[in-house]
Amino acid sequence: MHVAGPGVTDRLGRTLRDLRISVTDRCNFRCTYCMPREVFGKDFPFMERSHIMTFEEIDRLVEIFVSLGVEKVRLTGGEPLLRRNLHELVSMLSLRDIEVAMTTNGVLLPRYAPALSAAGLDRVTVSLDAIDEATFAAITDSGHTVASVLAGIEAAESVGLGPIKINTVVRRGSNEEEILDLVERFSSRQIAVRFIEFMDVGTTNGWSMEEVVTADEIRKRIGAVKQLPPDRGSDVAKRYSLPQGNEIGIITSVTEPFCRQCTRARISADGRLFTCLFASSGLDLLTPMREGMSNREIKSLIEERWESRQDRYSELRSEETRGKERVEMSYIGG
Repeated sequence: MHVAGPGVTDRLGRTLRDLRISVTDRCNFRCTYCMPREVFGKDFPFMERSHIMTFEEIDRLVEIFVSLGVEKVRLTGGEPLLRRNLHELVSMLSLRDIEVAMTTNGVLLPRYAPALSAAGLDRVTVSLDAIDEATFAAITDSGHTVASVLAGIEAAESVGLGPIKINTVVRRGSNEEEILDLVERFSSRQIAVRFIEFMDVGTTNGWSMEEVVTADEIRKRIGAVKQLPPDRGSDVAKRYSLPQGNEIGIITSVTEPFCRQCTRARISADGRLFTCLFASSGLDLLTPMREGMSNREIKSLIEERWESRQDRYSELRSEETRGKERVEMSYIGG
């Protein structure tokens, strides 16, 4: 495994270690907290193919980011498995001697998991917000089923894409009653469910503080008894052991912000660099690449942007910050 050097550090002393890359802005779900159908309908102007990074361009950027100290790359979307021949990109990235992971809604894993594993994908995180079919249908608005996601998890397990994690966005009035059922469903397996406080990413999901099921409430519902150390220094989930011996995680962006530990950069499918999930704009890296800029010059652009970084939206969240324009999660990648 690649051993990172000192790396590049921002104004708050945070070193760049993790890179999330969106490979598409399209998705086969219409989750209410991410891509509500009333906004992302059939007439929504998704990116044109010519504006989306090629696999070769993504690999080139990863090479540069690895030279800056990045240790882990996660492929996101949209739904990344809608990107044709994604295993070819994974094969390219796996030669970089870094961890390559992916976040997916899981329904296409039965078809693609074997090729992804063979190409060198290390592990997957699967989004699953409910076990109850009616609740799942109301959230995802997709025509897919819980059973199809569970089949995807099984497919990933069968080819060694683990340890698998489950991401569950908890929204009051939507799926808070699913918390215990999700824990029970995976309690006997080496699969950790990570509950995520409903966040104000973008401006289309109708976020309000009243709909946030807080980390404290989640802990009390589950009976989390002991906090565990993080998987790694940059892991944003707080880990807890449960009485039955397994563990869960809670991502507490709203009520217990972790901005000062954030070491992540994000790149959208059209090659824009974002230094915060709640950013309003990004640095275009694709245009200079296509205009012939050298790796050294692009590296300098990235270094300059990261070194000037002082994002801490979740620590400063207020009526004033919430009123600002923010990129959508489906564009920047969760």
